[in-house]
Amino acid sequence: MKKRLEGKTVVLCVCGGIAAYKSVEVLRLLQKQGAEVRVIMTQGVQEFVGSLTFQALSGQPVFTSLFEKSDSAAMRHIDWAREADAVIVAPATANIIGKLANGIADDAMTTFMMAVRAPVLLCPSMNTHMYESRAVQRNIDILESDGCHVVEPGTGELACGETGAGRFPEPWIIVDRLLSFLTPKDFSGKKILVTAGPTQEPIDPVRFITNPSSGKMGFEIARMAEYRGAEVTLVSGPVTLYEPLNVTCIRTQTTHEMEQAVLSRFNGMDVVIKSAAVADYRVDNPSAHKIKKDSDQLVLTLVKNTDILKELGKAKTRQVLVGFAAETRDLVENAQKKVREKNLDMIVANIVGEKTSGFGIDTNIVKFLYKDGRREDLPSMLKEDVAMLLLDRVKELLPTAKRSGGQ
Repeated sequence: MKKRLEGKTVVLCVCGGIAAYKSVEVLRLLQKQGAEVRVIMTQGVQEFVGSLTFQALSGQPVFTSLFEKSDSAAMRHIDWAREADAVIVAPATANIIGKLANGIADDAMTTFMMAVRAPVLLCPSMNTHMYESRAVQRNIDILESDGCHVVEPGTGELACGETGAGRFPEPWIIVDRLLSFLTPKDFSGKKILVTAGPTQEPIDPVRFITNPSSGKMGFEIARMAEYRGAEVTLVSGPVTLYEPLNVTCIRTQTTHEMEQAVLSRFNGMDVVIKSAAVADYRVDNPSAHKIKKDSDQLVLTLVKNTDILKELGKAKTRQVLVGFAAETRDLVENAQKKVREKNLDMIVANIVGEKTSGFGIDTNIVKFLYKDGRREDLPSMLKEDVAMLLLDRVKELLPTAKRSGGQ
């Protein structure tokens, strides 16, 4: 599948703050998503970062003045505004925020902004006291009411030596929020619960039984569902991934903890997608202290955990229930059996151990199997693309989608 911003033109407006050097990373991440990036710089920011840096990386002329000596510059502010699919202002200083809120157009950037009709993402970055001032907060409120999207600044130590709100948002957060704002909100009003990662069953205080699941698939499903407007709850086992933005994340360790977290929230959900690789068995009576290697053999007694997915299938009323099946052989037969026995609407099945499929990597090769016997075989895809396609199929299974399709 194509990159999220492929075919899109994003205009990056860089203002005069010390954090301007981080805008270079924003440009790079936008390009990785397939965007054509054009850069507008204020006069002040050129004291911090030269325009040649952005020109070399973007492969485009950098717009710095309404009075540039070239034939193409005369109407560039109008042409770029007309052709933009999105605009990012990063860093957005107190000065530019004030100008935009009050309709001032006295340079290349503000004149361009007056003509923009594309979505605007504003990324404030400044001293804490400046950011918290009544004037700046009032101006941000005005811009939000005008339709601008605002990425809250980070909190921490600032270049001025003070600590508080006002740090330039992490570049990945800026691009993530842009992707979210540009994604149609076709799951708005829907509540989706996703499980992800492994579970860990303790043997003693320093050892446990687990599996190699990284949680990447589940986290991508949660992220894409948030992009599409859903209210998302992510129940995750122990993983080292960043939590998706604007998602309620509940951390669990054991299968029992995940069971409680999921079952207690099930009734309020429209969709449950259970991609976690839970432990089927746990150790009976784990040791309270570290087991010493006093003998050549150690015998562990394992007892069966609750089958969370099967319990959800029993309790299901109106929910769309999706399971995952990671197998080493007889993939289709085992997946079809799970669909029947656990009352699933569909299952995502894959063979583990392949170079481009399975645990800990960014791609997956899956099959979608449905309750009515249908089956889709998919090629190797990025997990985020698998997640987006899975949500397309889930949307078709929602009761509202079925009613509207029959009219």
